[in-house]
Amino acid sequence: MTELLSAVDEAQALEDLHKRGCTDGLPVVIPVRERVDRMVLASGLDGDMVLGTMGPGHGIATIEQVGVAAVMAGCLPDYMPVVVAAVKAVIDPRFDLTEMQATTHCTAPLMIVNGPARNSCGPIASGTGALGPGHRANASIGRALRLTMINIGKARPGSSDMALLGHPGKFTYCLAEDEENSPFPPLHSDLGFDTQDSVVTVVGAEAPHSVIFAGDGDDPHAYKVLLDLLAMGLANAPSNNAILTGGAAVVVLNPEHSAVLGKAGLSRQDIASELYERCFLEGEMVKRLMGAFAGDNPQRRMAFRSPDQILILQAGGSGLYSMVMPSWCAGAHANSAVSIRVEADIFCEIPGLADS
Repeated sequence: MTELLSAVDEAQALEDLHKRGCTDGLPVVIPVRERVDRMVLASGLDGDMVLGTMGPGHGIATIEQVGVAAVMAGCLPDYMPVVVAAVKAVIDPRFDLTEMQATTHCTAPLMIVNGPARNSCGPIASGTGALGPGHRANASIGRALRLTMINIGKARPGSSDMALLGHPGKFTYCLAEDEENSPFPPLHSDLGFDTQDSVVTVVGAEAPHSVIFAGDGDDPHAYKVLLDLLAMGLANAPSNNAILTGGAAVVVLNPEHSAVLGKAGLSRQDIASELYERCFLEGEMVKRLMGAFAGDNPQRRMAFRSPDQILILQAGGSGLYSMVMPSWCAGAHANSAVSIRVEADIFCEIPGLADS
């Protein structure tokens, strides 16, 4: 049962929540009963329905508690189905939430939204500045997931959340794929879902690393340079992907860079295979730079176990820069990405409260 708190007014309630460590450090919307009830109704599920437990504190996540986090984060009820799907994804044992919450590495759940929910539960931005400020759905949905991790999972900086520095994605880290303008099929369809499904894919990732590329449009081989640069960003020598190896990572291509690869006749699977082959660190470099990880007979170290670990999507504005998100590569399931279908068709609104 969700703990009920009382205060003389919302200003005092906000200060109380800060003192209790229930916020992410920023002001929150006070989760009064009426607001939480509206979120629960929007989920189409019973408030006491248990989704699972969240590490490292192993708190039990109910729909009502997720609704509390969604209210605090500033979500609209429309966003609730996506928030629920994201919570289901990080609770999945493959995500290794307990280990990820407790690691000293700078990792945070990156949420990638595909399908109709990008609009029906949003709109969730996929274009210019999608990971930056100004997009309410992106900001509040990602923040709601973090608040569940704080208040249900009990991940608190310096005690159970042991990230040495963290990164801003630990506040919110959410974007949609620009499906309409991409030369490739939607990411979720290549992950085995129907194109009309709405899907949230979550992967523990570092902050975005910028990859600059200004190719010659008349050079038919320019795409190879782009692939080389993306691989350098994904598996740069000091990264966990290059040293520890084996974890999933994300490539976010801007429209111009997607076009370069698409015009070269490459599919998403082709790009992943090309990057996989380029993402390695020679044993001698591992020995020279990271002796503690080299072993007795260091060999060439492939950053990924297979091309399937490299998630590729289009988002952002056109220009010189794409982004790569290396990962942590640890945990029992080696930092696996998890995809969950959004049950957006069960959404319902409370009559008469749309403007309240």
